[in-house]
Amino acid sequence: MSPLLTIVLMGVVTFIPRWAGLRLSGREVPPFWLRFFNYVPLAVFPALIVPEIAGAGSGIPVRLAALLIAALVLFRFRALWAGLLSGMAAFWLLRLLL
Repeated sequence: MSPLLTIVLMGVVTFIPRWAGLRLSGREVPPFWLRFFNYVPLAVFPALIVPEIAGAGSGIPVRLAALLIAALVLFRFRALWAGLLSGMAAFWLLRLLL
């Protein structure tokens, strides 16, 4: 399976429970499910990152440094998009510099 297809499918898997729970029921969402939905993006992030780190071969130090930067941004701003963006930018820059 291609990486792009994997990312698209993970997005669909993340989106469908949120959409179904909020749109189809017409009722108030219980607090348990609201808390659950908040952790879905944080579960998807490592699912996408860990296989890339493990299969890096000689590029492990660059990938680990980019992962650390992404994790720090993610924990600081609590925004998945910021963690992904900073991690990819750090990876590309470190790869060019090292």
